[in-house]
Amino acid sequence: MNATPVLEWLDPATLTVDTNVRKDAALTKEFVASIAEHGVLEPVIAHRKDDGTVHVLMGQRRTRGALEAARPLIPVMVTDSPDEAERIVTQVVENIQRAELTEADEAEAYHQLSLIGVPASAIAKKTGRTKTLVEGALRAKASEAGATALGKGWSIEEALIMAEFEGDEGATEELESVIMDEPGQLLHVAQLLRDRRESAAALATLREELIAQGKTIVEDAGHYGDDDNLYVTAAKRPDGEPASDEDANACLITTDYRGQHRAHPVITGWKDLGFTPKYERYDGGTAGQKGPMTDEQKAERKTLIENNKAMLSATTVRRDFVKSLLARKQAPKGWQYFTVHAITHHPETASGYDGKVAAEMVGAKFEESDRWAWNPLRDHVAKTSTRAEFSLIALVCAGYEKTIAKDSWRSPSQTHRNYLNQLVAWGYTASETEQIILDSGTDNTTDTDTEEGTETSD
Repeated sequence: MNATPVLEWLDPATLTVDTNVRKDAALTKEFVASIAEHGVLEPVIAHRKDDGTVHVLMGQRRTRGALEAARPLIPVMVTDSPDEAERIVTQVVENIQRAELTEADEAEAYHQLSLIGVPASAIAKKTGRTKTLVEGALRAKASEAGATALGKGWSIEEALIMAEFEGDEGATEELESVIMDEPGQLLHVAQLLRDRRESAAALATLREELIAQGKTIVEDAGHYGDDDNLYVTAAKRPDGEPASDEDANACLITTDYRGQHRAHPVITGWKDLGFTPKYERYDGGTAGQKGPMTDEQKAERKTLIENNKAMLSATTVRRDFVKSLLARKQAPKGWQYFTVHAITHHPETASGYDGKVAAEMVGAKFEESDRWAWNPLRDHVAKTSTRAEFSLIALVCAGYEKTIAKDSWRSPSQTHRNYLNQLVAWGYTASETEQIILDSGTDNTTDTDTEEGTETSD
């Protein structure tokens, strides 16, 4: 083996291109034509094995281009034979720096390294990527759905989401449609699907528990004599005493906008069992609706429920975005005016923030506590004086978060528009329901936008 690299002129047809992290050599006509006219100007890096064969380490594209252009000789810098892991890492780093590596190639490289025993933490350190990204790429690559997505040229993040919902045909179809038509909404749709899946699993568990207890599950119940099923709270026993939960022989399950389920004790067949309704129906001359809802009212109620659910899912995505934003080395541009504007124009953002939400946003480590006035952000600030601006941004964002409710889209305020517009300026993609809030103002330019020219950037 060579003690020092040696420049040799070799026939590209004699070179061996090993498994390379850059799968697509991207041999454009212009590239091949340039090599045909000028040759390979930058030497290929290779190493010679004990059997005399020369294996390309860096320069796959140049080597294949030379073959395509029928160049007889190209310059090759022959070096010592490297360790296989080091060879792959070197290729990854070189191509990342040149922005020539697709995310599919990157994931494949991490996969190759993991197969030869290199842990994610070591891969991250050597390539300069985050451990989270490397671990995500490996999880995506290990899944058939994720690997397929990477093969289509989708990003690691998209592939990871597809892997998460592998086996769920309905979710997969919805996600594929979003990636193709509205990729900016992918995180929001994925979170909605997670929330639905979690809610459905909890509902199935609750139904199984009730059935195991011998309870009949009914679809509706009421409080009056014309209802087939009667809520226990609206029934009297044959002796005239109020009915209790022990009298229930059925349950009605309701689900709120958070996807949480509740079983209400009900008596079905109450007439035959001798129960009587506690109340008589009386409208008192009120304007209350009689009869079933119209189709228009049903559609309006469905929109209300769906938008409330969407706002809840968006809250998760939004807070995750702020957390990732505050995990960077530099505070986001314009943070100074954003925070001072919030405190002076919307003082509730400073006085009413949730310390736990703020601490999570800034990435502070803490243990849950039930002590009075517990505030993990305050504890975090007391421990360190570094990155104080990040804690301030988290405090303000958590304050805004506390003012946003599930139905804020119904009565949008300038407070919420200011907050969401700033997040969008920092790279956040608003959900369709959040966009209702943003579009509600006559002028979507916030106070912070109009004075951004006076800000001092980092």
